[in-house]
Amino acid sequence: MEFMGEAAGLAAAFLWALTSIFFAEAGKLIGSFRVNVVRLSMAVLIYIILLWLSSGQMIPAGFNRTQFFWLALSGLIGLIMGDGCGFKALVMIGPRLTSLLYASAPIMATVIAWFFLDEHLGWWSLLGIAMTVLGITWVVLERKNHRDKLKPEAGVNHPDAGSLAKGVLLGLCAAAGQAIGLVMAKHAMINCGSDVDPLQASFVRMATAMTGIWLLAFLRGQSGHVFRAVTQLRPMAFCAGGAVVGPFLGVWMSLVAVKLIAAGTAATLNSMTPVMIIPLIVLYYKEKVSIRAVLGAVVAVGGVAILFLS
Repeated sequence: MEFMGEAAGLAAAFLWALTSIFFAEAGKLIGSFRVNVVRLSMAVLIYIILLWLSSGQMIPAGFNRTQFFWLALSGLIGLIMGDGCGFKALVMIGPRLTSLLYASAPIMATVIAWFFLDEHLGWWSLLGIAMTVLGITWVVLERKNHRDKLKPEAGVNHPDAGSLAKGVLLGLCAAAGQAIGLVMAKHAMINCGSDVDPLQASFVRMATAMTGIWLLAFLRGQSGHVFRAVTQLRPMAFCAGGAVVGPFLGVWMSLVAVKLIAAGTAATLNSMTPVMIIPLIVLYYKEKVSIRAVLGAVVAVGGVAILFLS
């Protein structure tokens, strides 16, 4: 179907805008680590059901060792490390600023691909980097200059309480995890043997991440807290909504996009999340978004567009 890849990229951006609100609300209630464990478990269950309905198999087969290795590593880095940092940032500094920091992920992906896939940067790419950093810095400084915006999203005794600086650092780490995961997943799907279906690739990433994070939960003594959190209706409702629109539909659509169209175009469309989240923030949180914030988001995403369409 014509423009299917482009439509998938935009769909992924919108779905991630929705999921950031779901997980921010759940994280305020039970903490970001428990949200990460629960949402990965829910997403894997959804994938198993969908794979069974579509192919009659609950677990995909046919991967070679190299493909499985890169997809698994992509899941561990992108979905445990990257998303773990991202969820903590969501609770600390809110979904709008966290989503804007995520806009730097394609820039990081370019730098990683430069070394990993021998893709070199030109002057237009450097201009795109400068524009994106400018847009991100503009919005960060706006929050810094407004005392009412410095109130933490979570209380002092909350497991994800922290400062603006720490939240911004975590947001950038989340973008790095997403960038590394995207490059590794692309490498596995196109450079390591036979063709890989995005749905099956997403399942391998998700299942590996779920296994890793449950192991981490047991080692940290958090498994009992996770089981108790599952009994709480309100945070589980937020987690379920986020699991459907984010780890399931969002990740799937992002891999459909990166497989069907150029990686740069897919990453550019995926990075529209900061722009798409602004009306959602206005509707859900009743937050007044300044013209400066809107322009900062547009400049940041415009820089990403220049970077990948150059």
